[in-house]
Amino acid sequence: MWKDKHITFFITGGIAAYKVVELIRLFQKQGALVRVAMTKTATKFVGEATFQTISRHAVQTDLFEQVTTAPVAHVELADWTDFAIVAPATASIISKMASGLADDFVSTTLLAVTAPIFVIPAMNVHMWHNPANQRNVQTLKQDGVHVMEPASGLLAEGYSGKGRFPESAAIMSYMLAQITVKQNLGLNSLKNKNILITAGGTREYLDPVRYISNRSSGKMGYAFAEIAQAFGAHVTLISATKQLVAPANVNVIYVETVSQMKTAIQAEFNKADILIMAAAISDYQATHVAHHKIKKDAQSNKLILELKKTPDILKSLKRARPDQFLVGFAAETEDLLNNAEKKLKLKNVNMIVANDVSRTDIGFDVNDNAVTILQPDEKNIQISKTSKKNIARKVLEVIAKRFA
Repeated sequence: MWKDKHITFFITGGIAAYKVVELIRLFQKQGALVRVAMTKTATKFVGEATFQTISRHAVQTDLFEQVTTAPVAHVELADWTDFAIVAPATASIISKMASGLADDFVSTTLLAVTAPIFVIPAMNVHMWHNPANQRNVQTLKQDGVHVMEPASGLLAEGYSGKGRFPESAAIMSYMLAQITVKQNLGLNSLKNKNILITAGGTREYLDPVRYISNRSSGKMGYAFAEIAQAFGAHVTLISATKQLVAPANVNVIYVETVSQMKTAIQAEFNKADILIMAAAISDYQATHVAHHKIKKDAQSNKLILELKKTPDILKSLKRARPDQFLVGFAAETEDLLNNAEKKLKLKNVNMIVANDVSRTDIGFDVNDNAVTILQPDEKNIQISKTSKKNIARKVLEVIAKRFA
């Protein structure tokens, strides 16, 4: 489960900070890659050098301390994180997280984390049961944060009560159980569903050797196919690229042109429960395709091409059943949300996933993305920069809730 996973420990100022050393070792033994951030108060209990040594990474404690080459260190760490563990979690950090306060490196980074967050409280029994603290705990749970109940036993104050930092094995078991429950929510609603996914940038030929295309690599569509298959769905992937390795147990249909893409989709659409149009479809094609390679004209420095619009595949589809779920993509370079909202209405789909392709660090031909999910009569859902696999998982979780 934990092999090659990026786990960030956010250590705050409690006596139980020393116990996190054992917890980190437990995750490392199972192949996890670990980084650490600490509050200034936490360093009063255990020094930075301890966690720097066992994590093999510099430990960040200050917003203005440059320990990595990243221009914005807290965002870089948040984007790197697959799982965030706040341990020990004091009443102070719980309050900050519940209110969205970001006044140091730990709280600021946690506000930018889009990965699952696990809070492991440790504090005095009276602090734990304080109504204000309990309200904050409930707020975190409502926000989707996993908060583990503290253990009962002898406290640092010399008397017993609920507030002890749980044993390392118990923490790992709790996390595994929470992840399994979340995965099963998706499996229950997407298992055995027929999901049709498109990927890559189509080509429109000008002659036998030249074509019009775009920068889409197909990585987003392939990520959807991999995650959907892991959720137990029956996946058909219509791919306009052969440069990527197809996910296991996925039926792949290779195409090149918009016409071929349209034919393949129409052949598969009626049996699909969900269609995810992640491919970048060419908007224009040559009015006339030359039968031979177009030669340079010695008498002119120009080549004039006549183009016509390609068919709007998504808009043209007629649902075979009312419950078919259609997902479109809006790859934009400006006015992202307005353009995406127009597509949501125009194409009569259940969801538009909008992303800014003017940036070089997300979108086309890279491993990361950042998107906004738009649905009719629903609040937009923003997903900050993360891996395309994480994007696919989060979008599929939203879809899964609609099918649950």
